[in-house]
Amino acid sequence: MSWLTDFVRPKIQRLVAPREVPDNLWGKCPSCGHMIFHRDRDKLLSVCPQCDHHMRLPVKKRLELLFDGGKYQRIELPKIIADPLKFKDSKRYVDRLKDAQTKTSEQDAIVVGHGRIGGNPVVIAAFNFEFMGGSMGMAVGEGIVAAAELAVLQDAALIVIPASGGARMQEGILSLMQMARTTVAVDKVREKGLPYIVLLTDPTTGGVSASFAMIGDFHISEPGAVIGFAGARVIETTIREKLPEGFQRAEYLLDHGMVDMVVHRAKLSETIGRLLSLLRQKGSPGDLVPLAMDTPDYDDAAGA
Repeated sequence: MSWLTDFVRPKIQRLVAPREVPDNLWGKCPSCGHMIFHRDRDKLLSVCPQCDHHMRLPVKKRLELLFDGGKYQRIELPKIIADPLKFKDSKRYVDRLKDAQTKTSEQDAIVVGHGRIGGNPVVIAAFNFEFMGGSMGMAVGEGIVAAAELAVLQDAALIVIPASGGARMQEGILSLMQMARTTVAVDKVREKGLPYIVLLTDPTTGGVSASFAMIGDFHISEPGAVIGFAGARVIETTIREKLPEGFQRAEYLLDHGMVDMVVHRAKLSETIGRLLSLLRQKGSPGDLVPLAMDTPDYDDAAGA
């Protein structure tokens, strides 16, 4: 073998050979197709710089975004029966649960944490869409009940952040019962005079939107979030009519009074903190000014 073959050629091949680029360095905006470098995506809070599309945000990052300084404490949620109906379709329900738990490193589709937003004590129950589409089963119901009880105990506001396709079909009627349980739980928070805010994210549908998600004191939504009960195609098939443009989007619901505010992700923490400060303000909203009244003239007029 010559010197050119043994040393020169390998070096030249290394220089001109295409370098392998990891697949996870770039992502594509699902709305406009714009390519986003993963570090830029983190800095932009998963918001497309081209079209302002709000992509789905991992639950832990969302909590860090909202809480002051990104600091909060998680609570351990009550244990529930994993597969009460022994459900099986193309795959056993217990196997689906194990796969989702391995994928997300979470026990179920909800995370509950407490801390402060704008200096105000807050308990947040946030859905994890990566866990079986954020579907609501008994574990999610227990999580929201635990969050409501903690809010009452700590005299704190309750914020629920749904991101769900609805009730979990593998738990049947037991999942539908969570609609009533969660509604009663958040009502106890409101009975104590504590704020209950719902931050609607994409998507909020099914039994979640038909229960606790639409009975908040305030409903804040991220831009472009899909919010509704049944899917648009199901509705069109049922009523046999074409739905309006943007139907079930956050902006459409804002125009029709179903949502109070549509807020950019970067301003959510500031907006919620300001709102909580107004709601939790103690005492009179202003100085009471006595009404000036000339008593003698009033008495004379009354006598006349």
